[in-house]
Amino acid sequence: MKIKIVNSSRHPLPEYATAYAAGMDLRANVEQPVVLKPLERSLVPTGIYIQLPEGYEAQIRPRSGLAIKHGISIVNAPGTIDADYRGEIRVILVNLSNESFTINDGERICQMVIAQHAHVQWESVDSLDETERGDGGFGHTGKK
Repeated sequence: MKIKIVNSSRHPLPEYATAYAAGMDLRANVEQPVVLKPLERSLVPTGIYIQLPEGYEAQIRPRSGLAIKHGISIVNAPGTIDADYRGEIRVILVNLSNESFTINDGERICQMVIAQHAHVQWESVDSLDETERGDGGFGHTGKK
């Protein structure tokens, strides 16, 4: 699939790191380093603009290495870039650790996964079909 992209950053286009990778790393595009103090969040620009086809979204997800090593995640994970959005992709990073973390220009800050999605039409009914699970919610299966 080909997707139109504008790269106003100083960095290469997002790319897959391995042959079977689902996500592409996005990089910070900042003039000055951004210091995230513990529990602080910041909107980090990437310099990337995309034009997705109708029926697709870009999911913005945390990088596992930043999460485990530094406690850096994404507040609204996964973030969603809709097909009709034409603005710059910016990422809401949060520092969940006890130490400050510095985001430098060009640093890989998140993953972007392109995914197909459906639009639904609601059908109002008075009841739903029964299942074995029923209305069992959080923790309904107990400890195993």
